[in-house]
Amino acid sequence: MSVPTASLAAMSYPEPPVAGDEAATLLGSLERQRATFAWKCGGLDAAELRATHAPSSMTLGGMLKHLALVEDNYFSRKLLGRELGPPWDTVDWDADPDWEWHSAADDTPEELFALWHAAVARSRAAVTEVLADGDLGQLARHAWPDGRAPSLRRILVDLIEEYARHTGQADLIRESIDGLVGEDPPGEPIAYALP
Repeated sequence: MSVPTASLAAMSYPEPPVAGDEAATLLGSLERQRATFAWKCGGLDAAELRATHAPSSMTLGGMLKHLALVEDNYFSRKLLGRELGPPWDTVDWDADPDWEWHSAADDTPEELFALWHAAVARSRAAVTEVLADGDLGQLARHAWPDGRAPSLRRILVDLIEEYARHTGQADLIRESIDGLVGEDPPGEPIAYALP
């Protein structure tokens, strides 16, 4: 479900530890990126989630659905070696490799946020599962095409990069919709604790 803008103004946001260990710092940074991205998309109706900012055709709704796919792909499929579930498992990716971007226009804000929140929850559970057996150096079960398997550390860095890129794009789109600007959601920072 979409988070109303008034609620976002009062919520706390995750803050990576100032001098934490590697895992807490990376996970805290990813959580901060997720929170900032959610803030940029929150409180908008369906038409606003379909809005573009020239010259790009990207929308905030498309980004929500894309990042839900990225979360599931990186943590469920690559890290844990599991098959993707709904809705990804029924998509003809050869016919439309950008399906998540295009199909988001047909989804309600509640559907988009529910899909993204569920994917984030699965990702958090996957990281907790992997860290219970070791550290960030553990290798993913799904290798890259060249046969190398990335570590959990590399996957976290890739996700932070993915969110940072899309949050920057979301900044421009959101500002063009209603003037909302800023780096962090308003509210008090909360220290991130490992799951």
